[in-house]
Amino acid sequence: MTITAFNALACPLDGAALQRESGSWQCASGHNFDVARQGYVHLLPVQKKRSLDPGDSKVMVAARRRFLEAGFYQPIADAVTRATLEGVPAGNVMSCLDAGCGEGYYLRQLAVATEPSHSLAILGLDISKWAVLAAARQDSRPSWVVGSNANLPVLPASLDRVLCLFGFPVYPEFARVLRPGGRLLQVDAGQDHLRELRQVIYPEVRAESKKVSQTPEGFRRAGTEDVRFSLHLDSAESIADLLAMTPHLYRASPEGRARAAALETLSLTVDICLQTFERM
Repeated sequence: MTITAFNALACPLDGAALQRESGSWQCASGHNFDVARQGYVHLLPVQKKRSLDPGDSKVMVAARRRFLEAGFYQPIADAVTRATLEGVPAGNVMSCLDAGCGEGYYLRQLAVATEPSHSLAILGLDISKWAVLAAARQDSRPSWVVGSNANLPVLPASLDRVLCLFGFPVYPEFARVLRPGGRLLQVDAGQDHLRELRQVIYPEVRAESKKVSQTPEGFRRAGTEDVRFSLHLDSAESIADLLAMTPHLYRASPEGRARAAALETLSLTVDICLQTFERM
């Protein structure tokens, strides 16, 4: 497996192609974006931020890194890797964007599992600068950018794969950057996902699934895979990390968070849906 340079970045201000010039990326209009010392580039204009520090906090990113690196979600990573590489001819360079990459776990898993005959041009994007910083520090081979799914800094029809894993899909943007025949792989929580944790922190647990019921415009459904397995956490630290990396940390009441903090062990159901949509 070879990771090649990702050269399809677009200026977030005017959409023009960006070219790497020494320590920065520049477009023909003269817009310039410096590459940080850690190797990532910030492509989220100030005027398009909704807050001073959008996305996951430094604490949430650290919790997610510890939890994922412990291998708890390895079956999800394996399923995503298989679906991502399905149908990719040997010898081709596959360009892949993880839209909402967090600290880069799933892209690192993809790179490790890829056959030697495949080459990857990988871009990890997240709105959280703390997530992108953590990703760049762990692996310098992919390209890492701070950016938004609502305005992807990527050239039109330049990608073979887009990953959106527990993220915020923006289908018109995904359709814009994918080549015809390119694939969107989306992971969402099923109705039983982390049910046991939700039963601890909420007074009432609703049975709801975030699975996409309708095919997004511009795509056709190419596959659906349900991934379900049991997970046992045997320390208060791992339970705290799981809670901290989910939206439940902020949705739960102080009493609910206190009940979770009192746990020493917890057995959980992991229930996710991996859907594949092909760009028409």
